Amino acid sequence: MKKLLLLIAISISLYAKTQTIVFAAGCFWGVEKHFDNTYGVLSAKAGYAGGNYENPKYRQVLMYRYDRPKGLINHTEAVEVVFDDTKVSSLELIKSFWELHDPTQLNRQGNDTGNNYRSGVFYTTEKQHQEILSTKKAYQKLLNKAGFGKITTQIDKLDKFYPAKEYHQNYLAKNPNGYCPNHATGIKFEKDDIKVQYITPLKGKEIVVIKALFCPYCEKFEKDVTSSYKGTIPLRTVFKEQLKNYKIKSKIIGTPTILFIKDGIEVSSYTGYIDKKDFYKKLGLFKLGKDTKAYDIAFDNGTEGRFCKQYDLFKHTSDGVFIDKVSGDILFDTKYRFNSRSGWLSFYQAVPGSTIELEDNRYGMKRIEVRAKNSGIHLGHVFPRYDGKRRFCINANVLEFVKREDIKK
Repeated sequence: MKKLLLLIAISISLYAKTQTIVFAAGCFWGVEKHFDNTYGVLSAKAGYAGGNYENPKYRQVLMYRYDRPKGLINHTEAVEVVFDDTKVSSLELIKSFWELHDPTQLNRQGNDTGNNYRSGVFYTTEKQHQEILSTKKAYQKLLNKAGFGKITTQIDKLDKFYPAKEYHQNYLAKNPNGYCPNHATGIKFEKDDIKVQYITPLKGKEIVVIKALFCPYCEKFEKDVTSSYKGTIPLRTVFKEQLKNYKIKSKIIGTPTILFIKDGIEVSSYTGYIDKKDFYKKLGLFKLGKDTKAYDIAFDNGTEGRFCKQYDLFKHTSDGVFIDKVSGDILFDTKYRFNSRSGWLSFYQAVPGSTIELEDNRYGMKRIEVRAKNSGIHLGHVFPRYDGKRRFCINANVLEFVKREDIKK
C-alpha cells in the first residue's frame, strides 16, 4: 500500500510544481513521520546532511557525534521533504519545523545527545532561505517570551542529501511502538507573525521583474540581461506577492514579467524571456521616449545636428566618463576626448571591449558604424585621421556623463 501511494505521489509530482527542503530536528524517524503525514508532502526520506564527508553511514555518524577527526564536520540526522507547492507552501513547512522541536538545544534533542542530533534546515531556493530567516526571527521572539534561549539551528544551502538505508525509511510505520519522543517546545506561531517582505514604489521611473520558483527563463533572463545591467533606472527582481501599493494593469500570468513603472503606476510590460537587444529597446522606449532625438539615434540610426545643445553641455566637462544612456555601460573616457571642430563629440578611442564596429554602406558611403556592445544602440561612426589615429564621431544625445569620483566601483 505504501509503495502504491508513493507511485501515486510520483505521478502527481510530474504535473505539480515540486520543491525540496531538508529538515533536521533530532531522531529522523519521528521527523520523517511528521512530514510524511503532512498534506501536500509527496515524499519524506530519512538520511543525513550538513557534514563535509561523503557517503555517511548510520554507525559512522553515531561514532563521530562526540569524537571526530580534526577538520571533519559530522552529518546530522535529517529528512528530505519533497512537496507540491500548490498544496502546501514552503513557509508552512518551515513554520511546522520550528514548532516540531526545540531549536535552542545545541547538539541534542531531549535525551538524544551528540552533534548528529543538532537542529538544521537546508534550503534549495533563495525564497526558502528568506522564509527561514524571517521565521527564525519571529520564532525567537516567541521563545524569548516563554523563557527559552537562543536558536542554535544550522542554516545552510543544501549541498547534498544522503539517504539512509531502507531499515530507517518509514521506520515508525513498520514499528508502530518504536522510539518517537516529542521534543516540541509547545510554542506556536501567532497569526501574522510572518510578513511578506514587500517592496513599495520608488519615486520616478523603475523596472520591476517578476520571477517565479523553478522558472528556467527567469534564470536565463537574469544571467543574460539583468546581471550585467548598470543603468540609472533602478531595477528590482521580486515575486508577484511582494508588490505593495503598485497600480499594475497587466495580468501577471507568466514569468519573467518585466514591468516598466513610473511613480508606482505601470507604463508598459512584457511577459516572457527576451534577449539583451530586445530588453534595451523596450527600456529605451521607456526611458527616452519614442519621439525623441535620443531614441531616433539609438534605435533608428539617426544623427544629431552639428553643435547641438547636448554637444555643448558635454564638450568641456570635468574629468570622467561617458556612459550608455540606456544600459549604463562606460563607453568613452574624457582622457581620450579631443576637439575635432566637427560639431560632434570626438574621441581617439572607446573604452576597450565596450563597443563594436560594423560596416555601413548606407547612402552610397563606405563608413564604419560604432554601436554599444551590450545594448546594441547606435552611437556614431569612426574615421581614420591624418596622423594615423582614429576619430570616434559620437552622438552626445545617447550618452550621459559621470564624474570620475562618482563612478560606481
